Amino acid sequence: MSKFKVPTREEVSTKNQGIFDNLEKAVGFVPNLYATYAHSENALENYLNLSGAKTSLSNKEKEVVNLAVSQVNNCTYCLAAHTAMGKMNGFSDGEILELRTGKASFNAKLNALAALAKNITENRGATNTIVIDDFFNAGWTKEQLIDTVVLVGDKTISNYIHKTTDVPVDFPAAQPLEAVEV
Repeated sequence: MSKFKVPTREEVSTKNQGIFDNLEKAVGFVPNLYATYAHSENALENYLNLSGAKTSLSNKEKEVVNLAVSQVNNCTYCLAAHTAMGKMNGFSDGEILELRTGKASFNAKLNALAALAKNITENRGATNTIVIDDFFNAGWTKEQLIDTVVLVGDKTISNYIHKTTDVPVDFPAAQPLEAVEV
């Protein structure tokens, strides 16, 4: 049972109603987690600005980070949402499950990115030097390192919002890692 009621359009501020309208047009619905941000006058706009900001990472690369971070933080909402988004960005079910473990045996460069995202999250930013060296040796840049850290923070915010509020997941559930061999 959810700790928080997901607010409807009528229950949020005029500013957030406009954001709901834009989400409805862009996504087809207002995801429950985004609606939950609207309990605050500013959090939804601030979060969408952060998550939609320019970055040196492609959308596909961002999903690598989102999946690894959400798995470490055990966020059922974000795992479900980013499994769907991972598929939209061309990852197979098996690749998505592997990315969640912080690995990508199918692509050396993405493997280094997934390992970095997992290590940053597990160690709360005290990233292992070997993992960072592997990241650079795979061809990533310092700009991409910094953008990855920002994205880990972005995803951690959503993971924490869901873990705190426990609003219903409105995406197809992500397959539990325990149910498969990766």
